[in-house]
Amino acid sequence: MADKVVILGDGPFREPLATFLASQRVACISPEQADGRDVLAVIDVQTGCDGGKRDWLVSAERVVSERTPIFTSVLHRTATEIASWLAHPERVVGFSPVHFADMPLVEVCRPLQAEEDASWTEHLQVLAGLGKEVEEVGDEPGLVFPRTLALLVNEAAFALAEKIADKEDIDLAMRKGTNWPYGPLEWADRIGIDQIVAILTGLERELGEERYRPAPLLRKMVYAGYLGRASGRGFYCYDEQSVRKGAEG
Repeated sequence: MADKVVILGDGPFREPLATFLASQRVACISPEQADGRDVLAVIDVQTGCDGGKRDWLVSAERVVSERTPIFTSVLHRTATEIASWLAHPERVVGFSPVHFADMPLVEVCRPLQAEEDASWTEHLQVLAGLGKEVEEVGDEPGLVFPRTLALLVNEAAFALAEKIADKEDIDLAMRKGTNWPYGPLEWADRIGIDQIVAILTGLERELGEERYRPAPLLRKMVYAGYLGRASGRGFYCYDEQSVRKGAEG
């Protein structure tokens, strides 16, 4: 297989993805470095709450072959909407970049424009070649795991704001009660509070249901720049190595 991937996006998912690809001996290049023929895929990890995602994808499509698959994060928008921006929408594959390097399974979705394209599944061989198991799910913002986790974080944030319990007790209850590796607030800090809000607002925008409305506390944390481990402060505080220092007061 070709050993070059055009990587797009500047959020918290870029560095872990680039590190993982390097471990698989796949080079990450910019659109400016692409020569078209030798590119395995375009992988876009930008969440897409602004116009930057569209601009990057449109630019990247121009410098790769018409058959090069474009994998794009669908945390905030559907694959169908994203595909509508491009000249060749049938090669778009929506995917979740959350814990991409650590999880053996990658969720993907097919845009409506590729519904009758029998060759679309061939694009998934890129992920198989990276050692990933692939699960195709419906085309909605957040797919399955990120969507479910975002809703749990949202409910935990409401519980915290309503003083049902403090953050440590909320996380402890969920870790012990579900045997999860992290509580929902710890997990939100790891993924990024802004990413959680993006998933929720994407669902609210696409489906128009009240249950996806982000907790006011989450919105305020984004406004304040308290995004989690990446910013040094979220529900908890972190040192320069992103190691948790203790609970916020």
